Amino acid sequence: MQQHSSFDVIIVGAGPVGLTLALALTQSARGIRVAIVDRRPVSVPRDNRASAIAAGVRRSFEALGVWSQMLPESQAITAMRITDSGKNDISRPLFLTFDGEVAPGEAFAHMVPNQTSARALLEGLGAAATVIAPAEVASYDVDSAQARLNLVDGRVLTAPLLVAADGARSALRTMAGIDVFASDYEQTGLVATISHAVPHEGVAYEHFRPAGPFASLPLPGNRSSLVWTETGEAAKRLLGLDRAALALEIEAGMGSTLGAVTVEDDLAGFPLRLQIAKAFVAPRLALVGDAAHVVHPISGQGLNLGLKDVAALAEVVVSAIRLGLDHGGVEALERYQAWRRLDVAGMAAMTDTLNRLFSNDTAPVRALRDFGLSLVDRTGPVKSALIRTAAGLSASGPRLLNGMPI
Repeated sequence: MQQHSSFDVIIVGAGPVGLTLALALTQSARGIRVAIVDRRPVSVPRDNRASAIAAGVRRSFEALGVWSQMLPESQAITAMRITDSGKNDISRPLFLTFDGEVAPGEAFAHMVPNQTSARALLEGLGAAATVIAPAEVASYDVDSAQARLNLVDGRVLTAPLLVAADGARSALRTMAGIDVFASDYEQTGLVATISHAVPHEGVAYEHFRPAGPFASLPLPGNRSSLVWTETGEAAKRLLGLDRAALALEIEAGMGSTLGAVTVEDDLAGFPLRLQIAKAFVAPRLALVGDAAHVVHPISGQGLNLGLKDVAALAEVVVSAIRLGLDHGGVEALERYQAWRRLDVAGMAAMTDTLNRLFSNDTAPVRALRDFGLSLVDRTGPVKSALIRTAAGLSASGPRLLNGMPI
């Protein structure tokens, strides 16, 4: 006999995007019934990595009451230094610098350990949402009033709105028949955590090299998170090195900016691609996070884009519920899609252009981009606009991104 359970919103995927959406909904709409479904048990991940949290998203966490739990283990990015060098160059000429504040005393981003953010979100959510995990989705269907999610174990969940927060290979997106625009960069993203001899003083460094950017992002103490791009063959070689040999490669890649390096965890690699869903919604379904869009990590905007989706969708859903409207109907979903498509398209175009412009060693192109970087560095209003864009700040954006409750 099938077991039926009814909710107001069902979120598939318990990563940071899914958890933040559940928290925003349960805090903003009194009595709302939210379910979170995931293939794996929902718990704090054993993950030594960290993520850049932009100022707008940080304001969302403040409004949701969880930033105070994240802050003690986080590191403000006080400045960014951008360099460009050829394949065999020893020096790393500095072409562009950013001070790390969007307002006095307010950093444009913080580095937050993934374990820290997950713990804060789970504790903040508590028992406000129903967690159904581990559970595998078999299929879903919709009618005029609700979506019906069928689990492999025979359980059936229903709600007016189903949210796909299940990642770049979203099963729900595939089941909905939503196609994607995709382009393979033929690059591999490499991530690791290091400690180093020279204090970073809160400065993030991005070294543009022919194979792609090499970024070191400050963590608490003399530690940094590395995110760097390599060709497939080079990445394969690096992934095969022991930590001592890898440390020497990292020091060379950084131009010894932070002195002697110790690698704290195993290097991880993942293929890089641009992937944008052709629609962010379908009947009774909304896509958020990587299910909707995957961009190059060159500007650290991937997770921030997903959390901006959350701020927009939560506001749309809560507003509809308060007005007694169908929060999973066409009007609400189209409002969410219209709110997010332009921002995502702009960020996808920017990251794609930056990667293609900087991931080469062609002399005329290098001269042109270095001139452009130097020009931006001398133009205060342009730099300020770029910082605010990267920080996710906009007066017309969702309320959460401006630190206001929904």
